[in-house]
Amino acid sequence: MVKAEERVEHNSESAVFDLTSYLKQRKSLVEEALDRSLPVSKPEKIYEAMRYSLLAGGKRLRPILCLATCELAGGTIAMAMPTACALEMIHTMSLIHDDLPAMDNDDYRRGKLTNHKVYGEDIAILAGDGLLAYAFEYVAAATQNVPPQQVVKVLARLGRTVSAAGLVGGQVLDLESEGKTDIAAETLTLIHTLKTGALLETAVVSGAILAGAGAEDVAKLSRYAQKIGLAFQIVDDILDITATKEELGKTAGKDLEAQKVTYPSLWGIEESKAQAQELVDGAIAELESYGELAEPLRAIAQYIVSRKN
Repeated sequence: MVKAEERVEHNSESAVFDLTSYLKQRKSLVEEALDRSLPVSKPEKIYEAMRYSLLAGGKRLRPILCLATCELAGGTIAMAMPTACALEMIHTMSLIHDDLPAMDNDDYRRGKLTNHKVYGEDIAILAGDGLLAYAFEYVAAATQNVPPQQVVKVLARLGRTVSAAGLVGGQVLDLESEGKTDIAAETLTLIHTLKTGALLETAVVSGAILAGAGAEDVAKLSRYAQKIGLAFQIVDDILDITATKEELGKTAGKDLEAQKVTYPSLWGIEESKAQAQELVDGAIAELESYGELAEPLRAIAQYIVSRKN
């Protein structure tokens, strides 16, 4: 069971769940852990570049999902925090590399200049490489009070998530699809299942694995994560059209400029919103058997379709 001192207060069980407070508390815990996880060493320049992007803010949704799922499955924040940090290292790597001129060629990320604009393309590539490698080292070295076989399962999932079966494959398909107008919804969904959904699913499932969840629970939570992952991307596509640069913290309208097929371009904005809500409703249905313990995951699912950035 979760130790009282390791649990962030959720208010009383009978009270309305306060997602804003929950996310703020958890984000603060994650930010502190990330800062501790990567001290500056020599050569200073590469560590500074890695820390520049890793500590640049953001919603920290992936680590928060990992922590929440670990607690749901009977684990603790302490057990899951190294993996939560590793997920953010991998996510940050993908953003650094996505923003490069050879990829999406973006100047801003999270309201700040992108890594290559500050440190140059060469250091940005190496900063992403450094974060990716360190993510695996950190899980292996820093995870405590978890059986080794469960840590190995998490490492294997992380590896597959980044591979050609995950982020890398999704990015290749995304690049190949630019400028093409005949991309079907099925292809678009495959791109985003690999590029966006895979890491969100791993965040959720890793938390459960670390806590020793059984196969049935892992399957339910996988389905939950797959649905919120796709909903997340649909909302991202909508925001690229409707939100401002200030709201997004990055350049708006990039999908249109790059001639990318998006869900709104296939379905229109209103149908895209409806599809995202349907996915979230399906994700929440997967949590029915967990009762109030799953309230954070339910609230995060709803947040995904209502967010403004």
